Amino acid sequence: MIRFESKGDFSRSIKWLTKLQRAEFYNKINALAATGTSALASATPVESGQTAASWSHQVTISGRGARIEWTNSNVNQGVPIAIILQYGHGTGTGGYVAGRDYINPAMRPIFEKIAEEVWKEVTRVG
Repeated sequence: MIRFESKGDFSRSIKWLTKLQRAEFYNKINALAATGTSALASATPVESGQTAASWSHQVTISGRGARIEWTNSNVNQGVPIAIILQYGHGTGTGGYVAGRDYINPAMRPIFEKIAEEVWKEVTRVG
């Protein structure tokens, strides 16, 4: 036999569940996404500055969660410049230009901050 006994009310639990239902913890996502866009722009290797200035983000919130997409619109002859800066590319003369990992170091603290802020909101009662 299993028996449950409770004292008091469930007002704090109900308040927390209501807050989750309204997705209040997503309020900070747009600001954090903008911080990521700034971090990417600052970390992008600069020759002309066009690639650094071409970062943007889009936040999509649905019943299943939130999604942040960071994109770079600097494309030359179908080649996304941010990607070849990151991973490297062959040249027209048979050479190779090595990539430089600038995206991961720039975004790591942003991802940690997003996880921290969302966790704070989810676990905050009241």
